[in-house]
Amino acid sequence: MSEVLDRAANAKAVTRPRLGFLGVGWIGRHRMQAICETGAVEVAAVSDPSAEMVGEALKLAPEAEAVHGLEELLASGLDGVVIATPSALHAEQSIRALEAGVAVFCQKPLGRTAKEVATVVEAARAADRLLAVDLSYRFTDGMRRIREVLASGELGRIYAVDLVFHNAYGPDKAWFYDPELSGGGCVMDLGVHLVDLALWALDFPDVANVSGKLFSGGEPLAGRRDRVEDYALATLELQTGAAVQLACSWRLQAGCDAVIEAAFYGTQGGAALKNVGGSFFDFTAERFRGTARETLASLPDAWGGRAAADWATRLAAGERFDPAAERLVDVARALDAIYGR
Repeated sequence: MSEVLDRAANAKAVTRPRLGFLGVGWIGRHRMQAICETGAVEVAAVSDPSAEMVGEALKLAPEAEAVHGLEELLASGLDGVVIATPSALHAEQSIRALEAGVAVFCQKPLGRTAKEVATVVEAARAADRLLAVDLSYRFTDGMRRIREVLASGELGRIYAVDLVFHNAYGPDKAWFYDPELSGGGCVMDLGVHLVDLALWALDFPDVANVSGKLFSGGEPLAGRRDRVEDYALATLELQTGAAVQLACSWRLQAGCDAVIEAAFYGTQGGAALKNVGGSFFDFTAERFRGTARETLASLPDAWGGRAAADWATRLAAGERFDPAAERLVDVARALDAIYGR
């Protein structure tokens, strides 16, 4: 978090970028608040189909203008736009913004397929504009510490990664359950975080092979295109020889609100991020040596808005296209492979 604040302090010395927010439901407003708290940018305009949501957003940014849709946002002279709309719109809206010379911070998934994601990344490269996606679990203290331990080599050769994200609830918007609009079910919604965490923590090794099994309502999905999966198992074989196992679900009867874990096992030890007491927000991280364990990160940790704040302060510091955005395509390709497409 200190590096985010340092960038924010440096950014105050220059003219603050003007931002627009497209979609200001709960997530959009939460990210807006985190961005506003950096002090590095100016919220110039907001847009949402719900007048109520716009009203709530204007409480956070009273000087902002309420406009109708992306075109009016882009006509407001923006430097960046934060997109929190339904998944089917992300790629198209991001491309339109980038082609207008506007940097983009988008909710996940950036696209429903690897092809869509690659098209957005290419648009960002061509426009030389900063592109980032809200892969927020990277910014937990626990995952940051685990990544440092992995990079140090102290755990030896990493040969196994276990990933879990079970959500006792399901999305409350109908479009999540339409494959054409969502691109997929729990894998697209939750599995994207898991795949990203594994590849990011291991410095993005190549993925050699992927297999997956998808279920809907307790029955194998078996290639059906009229519904999305609510339970998934997948294995990613990495070129390093490591095996990544993933399980994610909606509405699993697991006895708590959520089960979230990312565990890494090497020849000299292990490390794991785990949620606490079924929480979606509280995490601890531990390092393992045989039967002993060491705490790497503990509560409290207000991590939810850090990805958005990081993008905003980088934008304010004048950053342009970041080649690291190309890794978004790697994650999307792995998801495509889980879906068998």
